[in-house]
Amino acid sequence: MSDHLTGTLNPAPGGKVKRGAGPAPLTRGARDGGQVYNGSGGRWHSMQYVAVTALSHPGLLRRRNEDSLVVGPWTLCATVTENAQTLVFPLGTPLVVAVADGLGGHPGGDVASALVVRRLAGLGSALATEDDVHDALTACNRAVYRTAGEDPGSELAAMGTTVAGAVVRGDSAMVFNVGDSRVFAAPPEGLRQVSLDDSPPLEPGRRTTSIVTQCLGGTRTYRAVRPHVTTLPLSPGDRWLICTDGLTDPVPEDEIADVLRTHDDGRAAFELWKAAMAAGGPDNVTLAIVRVGGD
Repeated sequence: MSDHLTGTLNPAPGGKVKRGAGPAPLTRGARDGGQVYNGSGGRWHSMQYVAVTALSHPGLLRRRNEDSLVVGPWTLCATVTENAQTLVFPLGTPLVVAVADGLGGHPGGDVASALVVRRLAGLGSALATEDDVHDALTACNRAVYRTAGEDPGSELAAMGTTVAGAVVRGDSAMVFNVGDSRVFAAPPEGLRQVSLDDSPPLEPGRRTTSIVTQCLGGTRTYRAVRPHVTTLPLSPGDRWLICTDGLTDPVPEDEIADVLRTHDDGRAAFELWKAAMAAGGPDNVTLAIVRVGGD
């Protein structure tokens, strides 16, 4: 169900895809056996690589998609991709993969989320330490406020966005988030959330909440953020899910885990999107499945 691409995310008309600085993807898709092809048709045997399979969709109730996505130097903003798209990168240079969910109910959510992923695309290959990630997210927060403050009377004055993702390095991944978009480790034995929700305690009997206690921007006066950043070990075969709450709110975690356990990356991305639509598609849905391949 996925397309292995060489340099475009093939958006629907009107969608926006940009390439920033950073590592280019390998020129052909990698298979599960770990054989990666070079541009001349030859094979680089036993190369470790990172495969990222992603899609983004407005859902069934929202008029527009305010989610954005960054995969290495590529950004995808306000775009519909019902068919999962895959990019493959050599493992080594820091690779940032993240989703940003523009605040619903606030005009300019799409502007805020796009601004953040484009900044991360430009900074991604330089994110070598946890301090670098903290600094990058702080800079993103300031950029959202700066853009919103250019015209205090405009509808963008309180725009904001969440962000969640990982910087994949040679032997570790730095997982980060601000807000309630999530990062999960997805080993065969089950799903484990590794990001920390910025949400108030749930009321009895409720599984979700639409309230966030911090985000990038989101208020008319500047508020600093305290990003959550943690470093986790990385090994070949590791798999991660990065997603907005358009997936996790309508679809229970045990159903998400079952889909990931049952299907390969492309089919899993499609089935997760389909599950969100079957549950009513109440919000924009953006997800990325990250897999480390090779020996």
